[in-house]
Amino acid sequence: MRRVVFNQKGGVGKSTITCNLAAVAADRGRRTLVVDLDPQANSSRYLLGPAADTLARSVADFFAQTLTLRLNHDPAEHYVVPSGQPGLDVLPANGSLEELMGKLEARYKIFKLREGLDELAETYDEIWIDTPPALNFYTRSALIAAERCLIPFDCDDFSRRALYGLIESVAELKADHNAQLEIEGIVVNQFQARASLPRQVVDELSAEGLPVLAPYLSSSIKVRESHQRHLPMIRLDRRHKLTGEFEALYDTLSRG
Repeated sequence: MRRVVFNQKGGVGKSTITCNLAAVAADRGRRTLVVDLDPQANSSRYLLGPAADTLARSVADFFAQTLTLRLNHDPAEHYVVPSGQPGLDVLPANGSLEELMGKLEARYKIFKLREGLDELAETYDEIWIDTPPALNFYTRSALIAAERCLIPFDCDDFSRRALYGLIESVAELKADHNAQLEIEGIVVNQFQARASLPRQVVDELSAEGLPVLAPYLSSSIKVRESHQRHLPMIRLDRRHKLTGEFEALYDTLSRG
């Protein structure tokens, strides 16, 4: 299964959600890969720590080779690095993605990620793709390569207004390039159960028939420690409430 975590709005927890659900999958014995397509490389640093800034290979190198005239390109697995956590690997990002994007668009390399992930289909049970906060070449590549799309949502009115346009963008790309793509659900993040407005907004989305997933992910300062120590919640504190929510959300997705 290939899932992309996508929202054009920044700060909604894409990298946190991607890495933590992938870590739960690996903990359950699934061979799991995180693909980081964001030039900010937050998922890469989350899982790899400072080593992410000194890697000899990355997803940028994978894309760059598609611009060359070589007949034999290195397979996608050549650019994958182990995270140090059992069953969890990373196809990491770096800032070179930004400067490559115009060249990749000009040469219409939009299907190269899907081809690369097709090569890895026998190696991994699950592939989780983190995307930039924009509908750009890399996000479109991810949506073309994925089977399911998760949309993080942080319970404010700006996010709600943007949500409808985002759903339309996914539907348009599905119609044009990837018939198997489905929006699997909306992941409510940084939820404050005691605040009335977040509950009202989420209830209204559900009433509209949008696929709001349960459980909602609580707001917690513990996740900052998780980022700082480069350990997903299930590795940092298995008994924490937020860890349980990530596990329950993963179970919801696994049940379909």
